[in-house]
Amino acid sequence: MPQKPDLPLPEAERRRVGYAIVGIGELSAGELIPAARTSEHAYVAALVTSEPEKGRAFARAYDLTDDDVYTYDRFEDLKDREDVEAVYIVLPNSLHREYVERAARMGKHVLCEKPLSVNAAEAQAMVDACREAGVLLMTAYRCQYTPHHWAARDAVQGGKLGRVKLLDSIHGQVEDDPEAWRLKRDLAGGGPLPDVGIYCLNTIRFVLGQEPEWVFATLHQPGGDERFREVEESVSFMLGFPGGVVANCLTSYGTQKTATLRVLGEGGTVLMDPAFTYQGLSLTISDGQGDFQPKLPDEDQFGLEMDHFARCIRGGKTPWTPGEEGVQDHRIMDAIYESARSGQVVRLERVEGKDAFRGEQPQVPGRE
Repeated sequence: MPQKPDLPLPEAERRRVGYAIVGIGELSAGELIPAARTSEHAYVAALVTSEPEKGRAFARAYDLTDDDVYTYDRFEDLKDREDVEAVYIVLPNSLHREYVERAARMGKHVLCEKPLSVNAAEAQAMVDACREAGVLLMTAYRCQYTPHHWAARDAVQGGKLGRVKLLDSIHGQVEDDPEAWRLKRDLAGGGPLPDVGIYCLNTIRFVLGQEPEWVFATLHQPGGDERFREVEESVSFMLGFPGGVVANCLTSYGTQKTATLRVLGEGGTVLMDPAFTYQGLSLTISDGQGDFQPKLPDEDQFGLEMDHFARCIRGGKTPWTPGEEGVQDHRIMDAIYESARSGQVVRLERVEGKDAFRGEQPQVPGRE
């Protein structure tokens, strides 16, 4: 009889970290709940929704009971659920602070979708609330957990490109529903920048391991288009890093889906195209001798981030992308909007050291 290979097995549910998913929209339904089904260290223990019937339908599909479905006015009832150790906030940006703080008061650890809030002050208040309550807060930056993004980072920081000079990144898509919450300033805090442009910003910071010293930006908000009465359609911004490294970024709600990242060094390049999709990431590294595409597993990004947070909860560790990482992106985005308004370069507070706002490094499949 052939010997079976030793395969990693998930922990029993009583040892895995139970999450309550707060908000059952497209992301939760299509990505988060299915991802937890394949997770090694996490599982969905409860659902919170404004649509109880929808919640009960998901509960039946994923081996939960009607008692595991909560409405928002019953959110605090989760306090008595010992099996719910963490909540995953998947709500419009302006609601993040309220539900993070409510979860913290219940003693629940919090994984919050990006952007962390609507500006740096709100995001910092969330960090402070979780620290005071003694719970962990993690920003859901899925692209900092994938084998592809870590391979790009390792190539850049390992010297394969020589001295890095320039970076460019584009993330755009068409937002064609004028009633979408992402186009309402009070709910979103901005247009494409905090929604999809944040991937350009955050991934460049991650790949370099450094923080920008200045920003310069312009934006376009077309007249006569109902979609952009409150928020911008497109933003172009530059980031200046220590040593003269410059990054150029473009983001828009008016272009065909594009998601790219390029790093240019004296002796080579890194290209990710696509760079920010849920599946099918592509990485090409050129070191002056030729182009090659490393063979990397196409892992479920949401499962990886949920597993990492679960490990941090069990180990009492600060997650790789804590709330402070989300606050820093808000500081930079606030400066981008300020630069676009003033037409001037905006200087940022200098941050010394590598990965200044990050915690425990994640376990990344395929990475030595």
